[in-house]
Amino acid sequence: MTKIWQQEKIVNWCQLILNSYEQLLGKQLIPRNGNKIDESQTLFLASFVVVSHGTETPPIFNYANLTAQNLWEMNWEQITQLPSRESAIPDVREVREKMLQEVKDKGYIENFQGIRISKSGKLFRIENVTVWNVIDNENNYCGQAATYPQWTFLKS
Repeated sequence: MTKIWQQEKIVNWCQLILNSYEQLLGKQLIPRNGNKIDESQTLFLASFVVVSHGTETPPIFNYANLTAQNLWEMNWEQITQLPSRESAIPDVREVREKMLQEVKDKGYIENFQGIRISKSGKLFRIENVTVWNVIDNENNYCGQAATYPQWTFLKS
């Protein structure tokens, strides 16, 4: 059985995530070795969260590494059907939408924080979040990605 990170569609999307991050922020998200499958596996198994959504309306997660899946208490099939806005509690969705528009306009933002909710209703604060536009080799907008190394579970 092919692992998620070995699927051609995912390998190619991971390259867009990694290339866009490097182009927009001027640094690497993970150490790059030129082997696309290795890089896809490293991103999928990273100890920090990496998620992304495409350009559909509403945007739906099209990538969530294992750390993100565990944090949101969802498997790949569940999380890649989730409208990304539903990862945030209703009270902060407007702030989230403004932030995503700012990213779309500027290319990326750093040091964002917010409150998110898992499938079972656990609330957690995400911290030191970087959000960036995912662009292809022709600079076409393909969606947005986010990464963060820190989160804190909140008392309900």
